[in-house]
Amino acid sequence: MFEAIHTRCRLPVSTTELWHTYCTDIAALVSCQAGVLDGLDELRAAGWRVGVATNGAADIQRAKLRATGIAERVDGVFVSEEADARKPQTRHFALAAARCGTVLGDGGWMVGDNPVNDIGGGRSAGLRTIWIDNGRSWPLADPGPDHVVPHARAALDLLLLHSADRTRTTA
Repeated sequence: MFEAIHTRCRLPVSTTELWHTYCTDIAALVSCQAGVLDGLDELRAAGWRVGVATNGAADIQRAKLRATGIAERVDGVFVSEEADARKPQTRHFALAAARCGTVLGDGGWMVGDNPVNDIGGGRSAGLRTIWIDNGRSWPLADPGPDHVVPHARAALDLLLLHSADRTRTTA
């Protein structure tokens, strides 16, 4: 797509430069909700392994995670482009777990805002699920998530309450 834009608009910069600028600009537009970074630190201090499982282009997703400060507060990140495994595929979740030094069979949670990719995929992978509803009603006829919360910090607080319910892994 960027090659087509470069050619059609006869831009003076290379396609590579255009892509890099796009990634940088997208990352500059994202922010992290208040309390989320502290919540990630609290989870890890409580012994949780925390990871990010996301679909998309690795350059953009990793730039956004660095820009928000999330990259430094998680044990692992898996982006679908890195191994052609997209949510809701179980393989995506297994690769994300591996990046955190664990396996799906150890149990775990998926927190997300997409009913199919995050909640359906997480449930299919054997994970407990928390749906961030952002003010929406559950849209699907199939079973909903284990828990529903209004925003990311509420999901982190719920996980902290469930610390005793999960399997702890040691590094």
